[in-house]
Order: sequence, then C-alpha cells, then structure tokens
Amino acid sequence: MEKFNEIFEKQEWLFSIRYWIAVAVIIIGSWIISKFLKRAIRKYFKKIDQGELNNQTNVAFISNGVNFVFFLAATILIFYTIPPLRTIGVTLFAGAGVLAAVIGFASQAAFSNIIGGIFIVIFKPYRVGDMLKVGGLEWGIVEDITLRHTVIRSFQNERYIIPNSTMSNENILNASIGESKNCMFIEIGISYDSDIDLAMKIMREEAMKHPSCKDFRTEAEKAAGKEQVIVRLIGFGDSSVNLRAYAWADDPISGFIMKTELFKLIKERFDAEGVEIPFPYRTIVYKDAKKD
Repeated sequence: MEKFNEIFEKQEWLFSIRYWIAVAVIIIGSWIISKFLKRAIRKYFKKIDQGELNNQTNVAFISNGVNFVFFLAATILIFYTIPPLRTIGVTLFAGAGVLAAVIGFASQAAFSNIIGGIFIVIFKPYRVGDMLKVGGLEWGIVEDITLRHTVIRSFQNERYIIPNSTMSNENILNASIGESKNCMFIEIGISYDSDIDLAMKIMREEAMKHPSCKDFRTEAEKAAGKEQVIVRLIGFGDSSVNLRAYAWADDPISGFIMKTELFKLIKERFDAEGVEIPFPYRTIVYKDAKKD
C-alpha cells in the first residue's frame, strides 16, 4: 500500500503532455492498423470467392480477433510506455497471486468460448447468413460470430446473443447447409364425413398453382409418374382426418410464405366445394333443477 501511495502522491505525470500524446498515438495507431488489416482481410477473401457464405464467416471471426488482439496490445503498450503505470502493473502481477488465480478461474469461460468459436469457424456447423433454430429458440439468421458469442437475428428483429461454448453443445437445426431448397408440410384436418379424395385433389391443385411451388423431380421420377406435390393421409384425430401435402420451395423463407398463403387458398376451396374443416363441439348437460 505504501508503494501505491507514493505513486499516486506524485501526480505530475497525469499532467505531462508527452504521456497523453503517447497514449493518443498508441490508440490511434492501433485503430488505424487494425482497420487497414481488416480491410485487407475482406479484400483477400472477396478475391478468393466473391463473398460466399463460408468466407463471410471467416472474415467476421478474424476481424473480431484482430480487434481483440490490437486492443490487448494497445493496453499493454500504454502500461509499458508510462512509467507510473508500468510500476503499478508490475506490482499487481508480481504480488497479487490471489488476483491472478481469480482472473485465471474467471477466464476459463472466456477461453472456452474462444475455442468454441475457433471450432465453429473450422468445422462450419453454421455460417454468417444461415437460418438456424437453436434448442428451444425460434428460427433466426446468423448475423455475426465473435470470439465470445454468436449473434442470431430472429424474424421479430430481436437478437439472440449466445456464447460459442453453448452453441457447440446445443442441437442446431440449420436450414441453409447443403441444398437451399425446402420441403414445406401443409397439414390440414378434414371431418370424417368429407370426401378425402376431393380434399387431397384440392390441396394438390392449389399447391401446384402457387408461384413459389417448385418442381424438383428428376426426369426418371417424372417418367415414373411421381406427383410434383404429394398428398398423404397421415393419421386420424379425435374429430379429423389429417392430410399432409409436400410442397417444395427454393428456400425456407419463400417456403414459409407459400405455406401461409396456401392455408388461405385451400380453406377457400374447401368452403366452396363442401369439404369441412372440423372444429370442437361442446355439449352441456343441465341437471334437473332441485324441487322446492
């Protein structure tokens, strides 16, 4: 404590212009170099593959890593450049064994997230721009992958900030890996009295008329007579016969829009052609009133 008191009693260094100039030069220099380096990284990856999703992920992660490294280097250089701060730093790190232990313990989670981020970039279970469903969360688009966390934007324009270590351990449903085409399930229940064949025919026709419904059948499948939109009876409910149409779209987003529009179109056709969609009935039984 006496050493700290001696240091802070001599406060002339706080008013020394050369120290402030040195700090400003370090901060501005670090910022300029990091900006230049990140721009060079972006140009390099853009030159390789014209900005494909894989390299967008690499650029995001490496850029965040550059920011961290230069921030840490600038902080160390500032402490080393200013003698009073250098003395404080040496005193803290040399004599505070308990503090070092606390910092080491607290940094375990940080290092776990950094390692998780590195694994994400290497193995690419998801990339920047992918549409994901993580655990019990809603669907969202990956916006950024930092050293510590992944940022996912939901379709309500909210952001999920999830640590990379958590992402490494979660079950992830990725709608963007591999093929972008997406099969949408159009599930509707009809009453037991309705014409099943007519209902299946209506669902197929309405799906095929939709502009987002695509035909991904091979020539062999077409020659074999496979339907573009397959409709199947998938089960029996308490009051409904459950039907499912399989309609393909170019991507999950256009597929979702197609699905919502088809619900409306199919319902209108059902109403016009006498196919009933059941709804629950409730029978209320009144007991006889007590006699006076």
